[in-house]
Amino acid sequence: MSDFVYLDNSATTFPKPPEVIQFMCDFYQTRGVNPGRTGFDLALEAEETLADGRRALTEFFAGSDPNRLVFSYNVTDALNLLISSVLEPGDHAITTCLEHNSVLRPMYMHQEQGVEVDFVPFDSRGYVDPGDVARRIRPNTKLVVMNHGSNVIGTIQPVAEVGRICRERGILFAIDAAQTAGLVPIDVNTMNIDVVCFTGHKSLFGPSGIGGMYIGEHVEITPCRAGGTGVMSALKGQPDAYPWRMEFGTVNTMGVAGLLAAQKWIADRGGVGAVYEHEMRHAKRLHEGLSAIDGVKLYCADLDHDHLPVFVFNIDGLPADQTGTFLDVEHDVITRTGLHCAPQVHEGIGTFETDGTVRFSPGVFTTDEEIERAIEAVAETAEIGRERISAAKKPAMATSS
Repeated sequence: MSDFVYLDNSATTFPKPPEVIQFMCDFYQTRGVNPGRTGFDLALEAEETLADGRRALTEFFAGSDPNRLVFSYNVTDALNLLISSVLEPGDHAITTCLEHNSVLRPMYMHQEQGVEVDFVPFDSRGYVDPGDVARRIRPNTKLVVMNHGSNVIGTIQPVAEVGRICRERGILFAIDAAQTAGLVPIDVNTMNIDVVCFTGHKSLFGPSGIGGMYIGEHVEITPCRAGGTGVMSALKGQPDAYPWRMEFGTVNTMGVAGLLAAQKWIADRGGVGAVYEHEMRHAKRLHEGLSAIDGVKLYCADLDHDHLPVFVFNIDGLPADQTGTFLDVEHDVITRTGLHCAPQVHEGIGTFETDGTVRFSPGVFTTDEEIERAIEAVAETAEIGRERISAAKKPAMATSS
């Protein structure tokens, strides 16, 4: 039995596969130099690791040109770069109320600079209607960006349908694949995705500090940044050719090495489908167990319909942060509480004013025994909530004069 039960894989998958860690260490010890800046052997080997990483991830997203796979710090960095490079004052953008702050805050910033933004709500089950997106399209709509899978309620959105609507109207369509890349198949062609933004430290099983985006060959973006590339140094402007058009400064080569090793590790485990099946089995058992506990309320947790192995809940009589503390301190169950950097989601499910929910997100290394420990921990914590409610209902004792 492990010392703790880790159910916060939506934030960061943990632990990382040993093969990924070992490959990263070997890379840094043997060829961890600056890639592409000179012609000595180690630099060429480091550059080849970058090229291998681009090829592997391009294939992973069913893309066609590895040079269109550009690296960034994380998905937030990629989304900021995309949004700021595409939108100008007077443009119109569409996003949803399911978004993480990685989309919301850049959109708010651009609103202040004269960009019009529509936020499409989700229904009672947690899904966006593609028709609602279509109805908000205007002549000056420049960009539609939406979350592929919610980091709060776990619902997988109909991005292929939204992408088709955008493709028919010539509007750039991008997805935030922070929660889905590595867990749900993503095909930029069949799903009509122009740009997919991803991060490495979640279900791609890489380290933190690495992410990026795949940009379709038909898409042209003028970057809002500029800087060193190691090539074409005499140019005063940023090179037009990809990937240097959208990469600035030294790439996190160790992070790319980790992503490259993780691609092989995922494939060796049977691919994305096998990882998803394993995690969903645990999520469904958690859902079943929690649903049977008096005082536990789950939100948008129909795990049989386009859903990630992620869901949130609250316990009657206890604020979310106190539930998380009880689970951690008393039972060594690690979870995530609060608003999860997605305040509009909590406004939609009615938990914003009460400071959010408790999130469970099992991972590929979660065991059956750990799931049962978590269910038992919630049951015992719910008993505390019931005791508090009962105590609050008791009339105050009369005091003698």
